[in-house]
Amino acid sequence: MNMMKIEELNTKELLEKTGNTTDLTDREKHLIGLAVTTTRGCIACTGRRMKKAIENEVPYKTLVAAIDLSAAVNAGVTAAIAIQGAQRENLEDCNDGACTIGVSN
Repeated sequence: MNMMKIEELNTKELLEKTGNTTDLTDREKHLIGLAVTTTRGCIACTGRRMKKAIENEVPYKTLVAAIDLSAAVNAGVTAAIAIQGAQRENLEDCNDGACTIGVSN
């Protein structure tokens, strides 16, 4: 079986081009990258991102704040998807308002 190499994909060029943008600061790139790696669940990538950000003078507390924000956004998305899925299937628990976000009964 022939294995595809990343060099054969346009993805490598896209990643390099995107990483070289001057529209984002290095700090912003580190924080966005960290949010993506934590969301994707890559432990090694997240550790490397954190280390590289700290080496580039992004404070640890800033990394924690970015991770907290990423976790909160993902929790909201997870809840919304679950609610929409339950509503789509007309599950009984959703009919009494249990699947409504931010509305008390």
